[in-house]
Amino acid sequence: MDTLLKDLSPVLQLMAVMALFACMPFMFVCMTSFMRFAIVFSFLKQAIGAQQVPPPIIMVGLSIILTFYAMGPVFQQMYEVGSKPYNETGSIVLAIKESSKPLKEFMLKQTRENDLQFFITLNRKEAPKTIEDVTIFEVAPAYIMSELKTSFEIGFIIYVPFIVLDIIVANVLLALGMMMLSPIIISLPFKLLLFIAVDGWGLIVNGLVRSFN
Repeated sequence: MDTLLKDLSPVLQLMAVMALFACMPFMFVCMTSFMRFAIVFSFLKQAIGAQQVPPPIIMVGLSIILTFYAMGPVFQQMYEVGSKPYNETGSIVLAIKESSKPLKEFMLKQTRENDLQFFITLNRKEAPKTIEDVTIFEVAPAYIMSELKTSFEIGFIIYVPFIVLDIIVANVLLALGMMMLSPIIISLPFKLLLFIAVDGWGLIVNGLVRSFN
Protein backbone atom coordinates (compact mmCIF):
# COMPACT_ATOMS: atom_id res chain seq x y z
CA MET A 1 0.00 0.00 0.00
CA ASP A 2 2.81 2.42 0.90
CA THR A 3 4.57 1.67 -2.40
CA LEU A 4 1.37 2.44 -4.30
CA LEU A 5 0.98 5.75 -2.51
CA LYS A 6 4.59 6.63 -3.18
CA ASP A 7 4.38 5.80 -6.89
CA LEU A 8 1.31 7.94 -7.58
CA SER A 9 1.90 10.51 -10.27
CA PRO A 10 2.10 14.19 -9.25
CA VAL A 11 -1.21 14.82 -11.03
CA LEU A 12 -3.01 12.18 -8.95
CA GLN A 13 -1.35 13.47 -5.81
CA LEU A 14 -2.58 16.97 -6.62
CA MET A 15 -6.09 15.62 -7.13
CA ALA A 16 -5.90 13.86 -3.76
CA VAL A 17 -4.83 17.10 -2.07
CA MET A 18 -7.66 19.03 -3.76
CA ALA A 19 -10.15 16.39 -2.57
CA LEU A 20 -8.74 16.71 0.94
CA PHE A 21 -9.16 20.50 0.93
CA ALA A 22 -12.76 20.06 -0.25
CA CYS A 23 -13.41 17.85 2.78
CA MET A 24 -11.60 20.12 5.25
CA PRO A 25 -14.76 21.92 6.53
CA PHE A 26 -16.46 18.56 7.17
CA MET A 27 -13.37 17.17 8.88
CA PHE A 28 -12.97 20.25 11.08
CA VAL A 29 -16.61 20.24 12.17
CA CYS A 30 -17.10 16.49 12.66
CA MET A 31 -13.63 15.10 13.48
CA THR A 32 -12.36 17.64 16.02
CA SER A 33 -13.50 19.07 19.33
CA PHE A 34 -15.50 21.75 17.49
CA MET A 35 -18.65 19.62 17.57
CA ARG A 36 -18.79 19.45 21.36
CA PHE A 37 -18.18 23.17 21.78
CA ALA A 38 -20.83 24.17 19.24
CA ILE A 39 -23.54 21.84 20.59
CA VAL A 40 -22.97 22.73 24.25
CA PHE A 41 -23.01 26.46 23.52
CA SER A 42 -26.27 25.99 21.62
CA PHE A 43 -27.78 24.21 24.63
CA LEU A 44 -26.53 27.01 26.88
CA LYS A 45 -28.27 29.71 24.83
CA GLN A 46 -31.54 27.77 24.87
CA ALA A 47 -31.29 27.08 28.61
CA ILE A 48 -30.77 30.76 29.43
CA GLY A 49 -33.54 31.79 27.05
CA ALA A 50 -31.51 34.45 25.22
CA GLN A 51 -31.85 33.06 21.71
CA GLN A 52 -30.23 35.99 19.88
CA VAL A 53 -27.51 36.84 22.42
CA PRO A 54 -24.68 36.17 21.87
CA PRO A 55 -25.05 36.18 18.07
CA PRO A 56 -24.46 32.80 16.38
CA ILE A 57 -21.33 34.06 14.59
CA ILE A 58 -19.71 34.84 17.95
CA MET A 59 -20.47 31.37 19.30
CA VAL A 60 -19.08 29.75 16.15
CA GLY A 61 -15.96 31.92 16.36
CA LEU A 62 -15.47 31.03 20.03
CA SER A 63 -15.91 27.34 19.20
CA ILE A 64 -13.27 27.56 16.47
CA ILE A 65 -10.75 29.31 18.74
CA LEU A 66 -11.33 26.83 21.57
CA THR A 67 -10.90 23.98 19.09
CA PHE A 68 -7.39 25.19 18.28
CA TYR A 69 -6.64 25.47 22.00
CA ALA A 70 -7.92 21.97 22.76
CA MET A 71 -6.37 20.32 19.71
CA GLY A 72 -3.18 22.36 19.38
CA PRO A 73 -0.92 19.43 20.37
CA VAL A 74 -2.76 17.13 17.97
CA PHE A 75 -2.40 19.55 15.05
CA GLN A 76 1.29 20.01 15.86
CA GLN A 77 1.83 16.25 15.95
CA MET A 78 -0.03 15.84 12.66
CA TYR A 79 2.29 18.36 11.03
CA GLU A 80 5.43 16.75 12.41
CA VAL A 81 4.38 13.20 11.50
CA GLY A 82 3.22 14.19 8.02
CA SER A 83 6.15 16.43 7.09
CA LYS A 84 8.75 13.71 7.66
CA PRO A 85 7.57 11.25 4.94
CA TYR A 86 6.91 14.15 2.59
CA ASN A 87 10.47 15.43 2.96
CA GLU A 88 11.84 11.92 2.46
CA THR A 89 9.67 10.70 -0.42
CA GLY A 90 7.93 13.77 -1.82
CA SER A 91 4.62 11.88 -1.69
CA ILE A 92 1.75 14.11 -0.61
CA VAL A 93 -0.65 11.19 -0.31
CA LEU A 94 1.73 9.30 1.98
CA ALA A 95 2.15 12.43 4.11
CA ILE A 96 -1.65 12.71 4.44
CA LYS A 97 -1.89 9.06 5.39
CA GLU A 98 0.72 9.41 8.13
CA SER A 99 -0.61 12.72 9.44
CA SER A 100 -4.07 11.21 9.91
CA LYS A 101 -2.76 8.83 12.59
CA PRO A 102 -2.59 11.43 15.42
CA LEU A 103 -6.12 12.56 14.53
CA LYS A 104 -7.33 8.96 14.65
CA GLU A 105 -5.65 8.50 18.02
CA PHE A 106 -7.37 11.63 19.36
CA MET A 107 -10.78 10.45 18.19
CA LEU A 108 -10.23 6.99 19.68
CA LYS A 109 -9.64 8.53 23.13
CA GLN A 110 -13.04 10.26 22.98
CA THR A 111 -14.95 7.38 21.35
CA ARG A 112 -17.09 4.99 23.32
CA GLU A 113 -16.27 1.35 22.89
CA ASN A 114 -19.80 0.25 21.96
CA ASP A 115 -20.06 2.90 19.22
CA LEU A 116 -16.71 1.86 17.75
CA GLN A 117 -17.66 -1.81 17.91
CA PHE A 118 -20.92 -1.10 16.07
CA PHE A 119 -19.23 0.51 13.06
CA ILE A 120 -16.45 -2.07 12.98
CA THR A 121 -19.08 -4.80 12.83
CA LEU A 122 -20.85 -3.03 9.97
CA ASN A 123 -17.64 -2.63 7.97
CA ARG A 124 -15.95 -6.01 8.37
CA LYS A 125 -16.72 -9.62 9.22
CA GLU A 126 -13.71 -10.26 11.43
CA ALA A 127 -12.63 -8.11 14.34
CA PRO A 128 -9.32 -6.26 13.91
CA LYS A 129 -6.35 -7.83 15.69
CA THR A 130 -4.94 -4.54 16.98
CA ILE A 131 -6.20 -1.00 17.36
CA GLU A 132 -3.83 0.06 14.56
CA ASP A 133 -5.88 -2.09 12.16
CA VAL A 134 -8.97 0.06 12.77
CA THR A 135 -9.29 2.58 9.95
CA ILE A 136 -10.10 6.25 10.35
CA PHE A 137 -13.28 5.65 8.32
CA GLU A 138 -14.49 3.36 11.12
CA VAL A 139 -13.35 5.67 13.91
CA ALA A 140 -14.87 8.88 12.48
CA PRO A 141 -18.59 7.90 12.60
CA ALA A 142 -18.11 6.27 16.01
CA TYR A 143 -16.47 9.48 17.24
CA ILE A 144 -19.37 11.58 15.95
CA MET A 145 -21.90 9.35 17.72
CA SER A 146 -19.93 9.47 20.97
CA GLU A 147 -19.54 13.26 20.79
CA LEU A 148 -23.28 13.71 20.23
CA LYS A 149 -24.03 11.64 23.32
CA THR A 150 -21.43 13.44 25.43
CA SER A 151 -22.63 16.87 24.27
CA PHE A 152 -26.24 16.05 25.11
CA GLU A 153 -25.22 14.82 28.56
CA ILE A 154 -23.38 18.08 29.23
CA GLY A 155 -26.35 20.02 27.85
CA PHE A 156 -28.68 18.24 30.28
CA ILE A 157 -26.46 19.19 33.23
CA ILE A 158 -26.44 22.82 32.08
CA TYR A 159 -30.23 22.86 31.65
CA VAL A 160 -31.09 21.61 35.17
CA PRO A 161 -30.40 24.77 37.26
CA PHE A 162 -32.14 27.01 34.73
CA ILE A 163 -35.20 24.74 34.62
CA VAL A 164 -35.37 24.80 38.42
CA LEU A 165 -35.26 28.60 38.35
CA ASP A 166 -38.05 28.68 35.73
CA ILE A 167 -40.21 26.43 37.91
CA ILE A 168 -39.65 28.61 40.97
CA VAL A 169 -40.55 31.80 39.10
CA ALA A 170 -43.63 30.17 37.55
CA ASN A 171 -44.88 29.02 40.97
CA VAL A 172 -44.32 32.47 42.50
CA LEU A 173 -46.25 34.15 39.68
CA LEU A 174 -49.04 31.60 40.05
CA ALA A 175 -49.23 32.23 43.79
CA LEU A 176 -49.46 35.99 43.15
CA GLY A 177 -52.23 35.48 40.63
CA MET A 178 -50.14 36.85 37.76
CA MET A 179 -50.96 33.99 35.43
CA MET A 180 -51.03 36.17 32.29
CA LEU A 181 -47.41 37.24 32.74
CA SER A 182 -44.88 34.99 31.00
CA PRO A 183 -42.45 33.40 33.51
CA ILE A 184 -39.64 33.67 30.94
CA ILE A 185 -39.74 37.48 31.06
CA ILE A 186 -39.21 37.44 34.83
CA SER A 187 -36.78 34.51 35.02
CA LEU A 188 -34.39 35.73 32.29
CA PRO A 189 -32.76 38.50 34.42
CA PHE A 190 -32.37 36.06 37.32
CA LYS A 191 -30.80 33.49 34.99
CA LEU A 192 -28.31 36.07 33.76
CA LEU A 193 -27.56 37.15 37.32
CA LEU A 194 -27.01 33.55 38.40
CA PHE A 195 -24.83 32.84 35.37
CA ILE A 196 -22.67 35.90 36.01
CA ALA A 197 -22.44 35.26 39.76
CA VAL A 198 -20.96 31.77 39.30
CA ASP A 199 -18.71 32.87 36.39
CA GLY A 200 -20.65 30.60 34.03
CA TRP A 201 -18.60 31.30 30.91
CA GLY A 202 -15.36 30.53 32.71
CA LEU A 203 -16.71 27.32 34.23
CA ILE A 204 -18.16 26.02 30.98
CA VAL A 205 -15.22 26.95 28.74
CA ASN A 206 -12.70 25.63 31.24
CA GLY A 207 -14.64 22.40 31.72
CA LEU A 208 -15.11 21.83 27.99
CA VAL A 209 -11.44 22.36 27.13
CA ARG A 210 -10.34 20.07 29.95
CA SER A 211 -12.93 17.42 29.06
CA PHE A 212 -10.77 16.24 26.16
CA ASN A 213 -8.32 13.72 27.53
